[in-house]
Amino acid sequence: MNPQVTPVLRLADAGLAFGDRPLWSGLDLDLRPGEFVTVLGANGSGKSSLLKAILGLQPLTTGSISFLGRPVTRGDRHIGYIPQQRLIPAGTPLRGWDLVALGVDGHRPGVRWRGRRSVRAAVEAAVAAVGAGGFAGRPIGQLSGGEQQRLRVAQALVSDPSLLLCDEPLISLDLQHQQAVSRLVDQRRRQHGTPVLFVTHDINPVLPMTDRVLYFAAGRHRLGTPEKVLHSGVLSALYGTPVEVARIGERVVVLGAPDHHEPHHPSEHGGEHE
Repeated sequence: MNPQVTPVLRLADAGLAFGDRPLWSGLDLDLRPGEFVTVLGANGSGKSSLLKAILGLQPLTTGSISFLGRPVTRGDRHIGYIPQQRLIPAGTPLRGWDLVALGVDGHRPGVRWRGRRSVRAAVEAAVAAVGAGGFAGRPIGQLSGGEQQRLRVAQALVSDPSLLLCDEPLISLDLQHQQAVSRLVDQRRRQHGTPVLFVTHDINPVLPMTDRVLYFAAGRHRLGTPEKVLHSGVLSALYGTPVEVARIGERVVVLGAPDHHEPHHPSEHGGEHE
């Protein structure tokens, strides 16, 4: 990445703690257009909390965050957010189109997007972009987990975001749908220059598209290319205990990290306990 390009997102000496328990501190991160940064670490290390801070939902303990040159604010429509995959109950009275439209007017009560031509066009474009036109008209609760997650990607893209935050979006998806969702996110950043901050326990589905890794552990962090961070010496120093990093074909496996779900086995807990 060109260091002269103005960053979309900037964290300066950022730190976050819950009471007397520090999650991380001294974080300096400039996220530039088109960059893909993958965030790794054990449960409770502060990965999801980082996204909450960027979304304006969690104030920092120290330091600052700026987005497009201004302080972050809650509900910024220029930030797209893809959450963890959670199945929506079968009786939910929403169609796929309506779920996507919540990315535009989810803060308003009721579903009223159909009467506004500009919103309808944006929803149709977002659905088409993720290849969901064939099932977007069906009740959302009748769709598979992979289909629902495609629509969540469309929901995050419908407002034409300048930044895309992904919080464990591949959990509970089979390999085919993991690859599909990863490709959709990568396509967005390549075609539109939208930078991506991608939280995951399993880097392997997104390793080919990852520019840098931000790794949290034991209240510390490391930031750099996958080759520099996903290294036995680096992770051993980070955790303060011997950690082995093995490369099996094109996959990366971390062995021996305390309270760490191995990168080839996504978390079964559905989120962090922070």
